[in-house]
Amino acid sequence: MPEKTDANDAVLSFDLTERPWIEVLRRDGTQDELSLREVFRQAGEVRRIAGDLPTQEFALLRLLLAIAHDAVEGPRDIEHWADLWSDPQCFVRVDEYLDRHQDCFDLFGAEAPFFQTAGLRTAKGEVFSLNRIVADVPNGEPFFSARMPTVDRLGFAEAARWVVHAHAYDTSGIKSGADGDARAQGGKVYPLGVGWAGNLGGLFVEGDTLRETLLLNLVAADTSGLRFETSDRPAWRREPSGPGGAERTPTGVRDLYTWQSRRLRLYADSGGVHGVVLGYGDPLNARNKHVVEPMTAWRRSEAQEKKYGEALVYLPREHDPERAAWRGIASLIADRAESVKEGSNVPARLRPGILEWIARLVTEGELPRHFLVRVRIIGAKYGTQQSVIDEVVEDHLPVAVLLLHQKDRDYAQQAIDAVTDADNAVNALGDLATDLQRAAGIENESPRAAARDRAFGALEGPYHGWLAGLATADDPYEERTRWQRQVYRIVSRLGDQLAADAGEAAWAGRTLPTKQGSVWLNSALAQQWFRTRLGKCLGYPSDSDQPPTPTTAGSSF
Repeated sequence: MPEKTDANDAVLSFDLTERPWIEVLRRDGTQDELSLREVFRQAGEVRRIAGDLPTQEFALLRLLLAIAHDAVEGPRDIEHWADLWSDPQCFVRVDEYLDRHQDCFDLFGAEAPFFQTAGLRTAKGEVFSLNRIVADVPNGEPFFSARMPTVDRLGFAEAARWVVHAHAYDTSGIKSGADGDARAQGGKVYPLGVGWAGNLGGLFVEGDTLRETLLLNLVAADTSGLRFETSDRPAWRREPSGPGGAERTPTGVRDLYTWQSRRLRLYADSGGVHGVVLGYGDPLNARNKHVVEPMTAWRRSEAQEKKYGEALVYLPREHDPERAAWRGIASLIADRAESVKEGSNVPARLRPGILEWIARLVTEGELPRHFLVRVRIIGAKYGTQQSVIDEVVEDHLPVAVLLLHQKDRDYAQQAIDAVTDADNAVNALGDLATDLQRAAGIENESPRAAARDRAFGALEGPYHGWLAGLATADDPYEERTRWQRQVYRIVSRLGDQLAADAGEAAWAGRTLPTKQGSVWLNSALAQQWFRTRLGKCLGYPSDSDQPPTPTTAGSSF
């Protein structure tokens, strides 16, 4: 039950520029907690942000990027970025910036508490459980958490992290209507969607240190395909938000990275934060925001084009929790021309703006061709009308920037085609699983799905290793052949194991009709068909791989 109160118990202060609150992983593997000033001062000694959830890491990185963009007033162009990249003290201006705006970063500031609305209250003066902002305990259904079943109290540092996360990833559903919010009906505001980052298939480029990560994702203002207005500024340099919401278009990444999708107020005493008021803030539709949002891939939606009568609509391409990042590499490294469908003159998908930016850096020679980054993939999958977070998606892919080179596409194409090789080989293994089941007189699709999952899992590590070394190869086509041989070996072994485990019924077999007539299908013939399919899809990588030709090789039912 909510408790009733009109104000915090005492005048508090928690200065985020000076007090440690951002969790980080240092290069030596130790964890630490740093203030905003310390994060930028020590960025070269920090490996990465280490949030309570991966989605929190993504939200905090976007906050740091907004500060960096605003502090350096850019980068204006690629030359400005190159100056920052080569300067070990490139973030020295952040200290001066935080001096100027220090009052904006007090978690309990009287007029503009950080990422909150001063005086926010419901008509009845209710204060609610912290479950509403702590995403690993969604509404009493614990998830990744030892805090069961409720969150009674948080320290100021952790509360600050969850405040940032709430604006980015808060769930949808019916929320409390704030006093003064014109959208409230009977004390409630009906669903207006998840926090902005919850719409995205979140993605960023990670370097060896946090300093590299921040700079690699610091997109220049003259980047083609992205809009940066001169009025672009983060939330703390705008007028404090009232209890309602305002419909407007983001002015650029500083605005969008700090988008106030919620109205929020923490309730605390000297012992910590004990309650919250949380409601809807500024709504933002996801259609065609690719011109301001660089940290996601985009897909064309013909259905939305028809619904809204618009010539072209792109929506964020969300992550599929069941599909590993390497299998979707085409959406990351294929350029626009490669994603145009036959008979169309517009791309079906758009590469993330961050990767377009990295492509520009390597094409113009600001990054060496063999420079290796990790593409980090983070997102949330919502359930039950977006009212709960069902899963958090986290994955990574090692990518040499050469694969993004705009004038040298051979390496990228072989990387994409190598995934097709894996897909085709896995399909052949799935067919083997089905054939073995039918040979045993069983109709069951579960073994096929299990075989596919096992094969993709067995190929993921080898693909990562192969991809990381692709850029140093003299001939990408020879590397593709090497990959095909590796796939053949791995999937062949899995096929042998499937046949060995199929049992006596599959070994004995039975008569089944095929397109060419009846055939006695047993595990031996199923294996012959499998070898033929595997060889065809991988181009028989070596002469010794070619199987004997069966009389009805590759028959289908």
